[in-house]
Amino acid sequence: MTNYIYLHGFASSPKSAKAEYFLRRFQSLNISLKLLDLNQGDFSHLTITRQIEQVAAEFPTDETPVTLIGSSLGGLTAAHTSQKYLKVKQLVLLAPAFGFLSHWLPRLGEEQVQRWQEEKYLQVYHYGDKRSLPLHYKFVTDASQYLDEHLQRPIPTLILHGRYDEVIPITASRDYAASRPWVELIELEDDHSLGNVLSEMWKLIQAFCQL
Repeated sequence: MTNYIYLHGFASSPKSAKAEYFLRRFQSLNISLKLLDLNQGDFSHLTITRQIEQVAAEFPTDETPVTLIGSSLGGLTAAHTSQKYLKVKQLVLLAPAFGFLSHWLPRLGEEQVQRWQEEKYLQVYHYGDKRSLPLHYKFVTDASQYLDEHLQRPIPTLILHGRYDEVIPITASRDYAASRPWVELIELEDDHSLGNVLSEMWKLIQAFCQL
């Protein structure tokens, strides 16, 4: 048996369309998929470090292997969790947020980022809560230590990424996969949401995980 855990994306929730779709698909095979709420009721103090600790706390105490399925920032978190915890035997990454800060901060603009640093909190629209919530600048300082080049553990990895991703460009996953022979990248005809290719992704995940 394998333990399957799903990690939602930044400013999202376990009630996202993708999370609920995969939950139903796993249930149809009588396989448990644990959906974590990485917000922990305190989005304002979210950090990648906190997410990794939360994920690790869900690992089985015995030798049961773990497969992490992560979307966007959840994918980045899954990759760094697998680097630290050998119990993770497989990764499925959906539009993983490699180089997250390098893509996000320029869109905010230098002036807004500087104001965030000075004022400590930035209002960020939270898609799960459907409203803006304050996020502490510690999110940035914490995330800056999680570099893609640190991810060198050869763990079987399936990356599914949309060619028209407007949030995390497909080149981020292409660059990541190019230097890691244990990574299989499949490019899909969709944007960052991957909402139009759910059934296609499910077939690929079934094959990869041998469900």
